[in-house]
Amino acid sequence: MPHHLTRRPFLAGLAASLAPVYPRRADAAPRRIAVIGAGIAGLAAARMLVDAGQQVTVIEARARIGGRIHTSRLWPDLPMDLGASWIHGRQGNPLTPLAQAAGARLIATSYDAALLLGLDGQVIDPDLQQAQAILSRAIDATGQLDADTSVLAALQASTGWQMADAAQRRLVMYLVNSQLEQDYGSPAHQLSAWYGQESAAFGGPDVLFPQGFDQITTHLARGLDIRLSAPVAMIAPGQVSLMDGQRIAADHVICTVPLGVLQSERIRFAEALKPGRQAAINGLGMGLLNKCWLRFDRVAWPDDVHWIGWLGPRPGYWGEWVSLARAVKAPVLLGFNAAEAAASLEGLDDRATIAAALQALRAMFGARFPAPVAAQVTRWAQDPFSLGSYSFNAVGTGPAARQALAGPDWNGRLWFAGEACASVHFGTTHGALMSGRAVAQGILDG
Repeated sequence: MPHHLTRRPFLAGLAASLAPVYPRRADAAPRRIAVIGAGIAGLAAARMLVDAGQQVTVIEARARIGGRIHTSRLWPDLPMDLGASWIHGRQGNPLTPLAQAAGARLIATSYDAALLLGLDGQVIDPDLQQAQAILSRAIDATGQLDADTSVLAALQASTGWQMADAAQRRLVMYLVNSQLEQDYGSPAHQLSAWYGQESAAFGGPDVLFPQGFDQITTHLARGLDIRLSAPVAMIAPGQVSLMDGQRIAADHVICTVPLGVLQSERIRFAEALKPGRQAAINGLGMGLLNKCWLRFDRVAWPDDVHWIGWLGPRPGYWGEWVSLARAVKAPVLLGFNAAEAAASLEGLDDRATIAAALQALRAMFGARFPAPVAAQVTRWAQDPFSLGSYSFNAVGTGPAARQALAGPDWNGRLWFAGEACASVHFGTTHGALMSGRAVAQGILDG
């Protein structure tokens, strides 16, 4: 049986399409627009505005475009996505036609092609339906509360949890990590029980980019004026000041930097933001999900699965793996760590991280499991231009906070976009894309 009952709940009837091109009116002078951040939200906004005849400058702190879409080509024959990897739900997803326009090949992965290993590495087939019921009922019961609470507090207060034995609780906590902490990057004790889970998703399979997710960002960026290695120091009405002292004049500024950067206050705002926006920045959480790509000289694990779960000795550590043996016929495993486990492992160097991963794999598949021949490790919380992986709804925050974060400020001269601004599709690449397009449309309509 599949050990992932669902990753993101599906709501039928959702649809999205490529943004239309808006021709410039003959009597309208182009406006100067500065877009801060060359991730997919910023590129989508810039692309739409340039196609409508506006004068756009994209300002990017990194030496590359893409933001949290980062395809490594350290292994020339095997591009590895260190950030976003999947289109989550191919049907109706606005990323799908973009991928087609970019000529990107897509490969479907399935949570049905999965196996779950116990502590000793033996394949197990436990009653996850019962464990799922305990978790779901605990979260559903919070609808009767007067105030939001965390997923973990809701679970521990539930009758199902209190009646469960140690083995059943272990399975429930595996699902908490697999379905919630991995998806949202949030520790269960911080994730909102009311609004922590995304309320809608697209249908169809999740698909990978065997040649790299950056095919989409490269496609969007064609012909745009992009300034790389240009971190921003301050945003003022009509002007963006860079760290090197340069100033860029703009009628409108679109800020698409990640929530973690906004929370760090590394970028200063010359005038106060709306109180609701500032409260949203302070209240939403910045989650963490890290990857450890391991390349081997041969496939030494079952080659007919996409996902491998492990109920190891430390819940949440090395519990989720993706195999590329079936998808792209490559001897590569991807180990995930999220939330507190990810933060803890970020303190290790590459050598120690790889050793920890190999120790887990040998516990899963036996002491003779081979050492990897190469590895790539992410540390998104230490990246100064992201300071985390993606946003989550912390206790007390939800759609209203994201709506307050999105949209205009300073009488329409300052706008915000990105996955953190998406009240429904938060934490996703398609949510960031849709947010960028929505802001571009708002400026064009203004």
